[in-house]
Amino acid sequence: MDLNTEALAYHSTPVAGKLHVIPSKPCATQHDLALAYTPGVAKPCLEIKDHPVDVFRYTGKGNTVAVVSDGTAVLGLGNIGPEAGLPVMEGKCVLFKRFAGIDAMPLCLTKVFGADGKTDAKKLIDAVETLEPTFGGINLEDIAAPACFEVETTLKKRMGIPVFHDDQHGTAIISLAALLNAAKLTGKKLSEMKVVGNGAGAAGLSCLEFYITAGVLRENVVVCDSKGVVTAATASNSAKRALATSRTDVHSLADAMKGADVFLGCSVANCVTEEMVRSMASGAVVFAMANPTPEIMPDLAKKAGAAVVGTGRTDFPNQINNVLGFPGIFRGALDVRATDITQNMQLAASYALAEIAQLPVEGEIREILTAAYPEDAAAGVFDGKNPLKESYVIPKPFDPRVVPHVARFVAEAAMKDGVAKLTIDDLDGYEAEVARRIRG
Repeated sequence: MDLNTEALAYHSTPVAGKLHVIPSKPCATQHDLALAYTPGVAKPCLEIKDHPVDVFRYTGKGNTVAVVSDGTAVLGLGNIGPEAGLPVMEGKCVLFKRFAGIDAMPLCLTKVFGADGKTDAKKLIDAVETLEPTFGGINLEDIAAPACFEVETTLKKRMGIPVFHDDQHGTAIISLAALLNAAKLTGKKLSEMKVVGNGAGAAGLSCLEFYITAGVLRENVVVCDSKGVVTAATASNSAKRALATSRTDVHSLADAMKGADVFLGCSVANCVTEEMVRSMASGAVVFAMANPTPEIMPDLAKKAGAAVVGTGRTDFPNQINNVLGFPGIFRGALDVRATDITQNMQLAASYALAEIAQLPVEGEIREILTAAYPEDAAAGVFDGKNPLKESYVIPKPFDPRVVPHVARFVAEAAMKDGVAKLTIDDLDGYEAEVARRIRG
């Protein structure tokens, strides 16, 4: 069976879709029914009415996230609509549960579009804002730029629960972690790196801005879109204008890559040549993250002299996979009942991931990773007291240390930023407890 046929079978049998709703309490007797619904349910309702914060005590709100999309920028498929985007949102909910024990609900919204078929930011904002009583957090997904920037920014201001657009920040957080470790291997400082981004959508622009927050200098960044190098004269929106270059010596992606230390691809397949990579500085880092086919295949980038190569695919080294981020980020945010996911919380997630890739892979962790990634284990990817190497600058999604470690760093940052309503005094104990909780 080929992958497409297998995927259709996976999604359609033995039942349609990938999710069930399963009760967390027994409902097998008349007495159980009286507790779960009328008349017993009236008591927690009245308690919450008198003490609204008790919604976290008597309902599942504190462990529930809405995965919200309008289907305008789905994976590499584009504006395919909310119904067609639903399998992706269901998949995201599966990952929330599998990796972080978080209950997530897919919500694909319609009637939030303008006459041109594109996202009407105000309509989407008004719809999502109404969800706050039910959910502990909002994960925005696959909403096209530039509307996605306004949607997230406005909802973060209006809502008292965490709002996170994973297409923007997820890729940024994971790729920054990989870049931090690549910088260690190549002996370069972020402030010295010249960075070229190809792709000026939500992910590409957000990655570059996040790198600047972490230490890359704005003047050392050049971004290209489908029309070429973005300048003040060609920038079509404020997000692009913020990254427009003032350089007059670059007119194409090939020009921009000459002497660059980092290539960040959030664009289209096969748009980078070996010659372009050869023109980069020594110790070049190439993150070619177009899916399913990267901007340049890893073997070609390595052959052309790249020191570290990452992609968005599972079958190549250094997969920049958002599942390394959002489960642990929301786990930490929910556990301290954060009202926001701040920039410092996002940076903390990157530092946590970078740290994991430098920790020895031993004992049970070794067994788990060997079972999940037998070829990598056989190739020595996990070997060494500090296993950091050009083929391992970012941890693997099935590393059980990822979510607890990210959650711990995020929770700590939330407390420092003053957005946490609960306090965790023993962070070591909390990290261990998250690990136990996820294992079940």
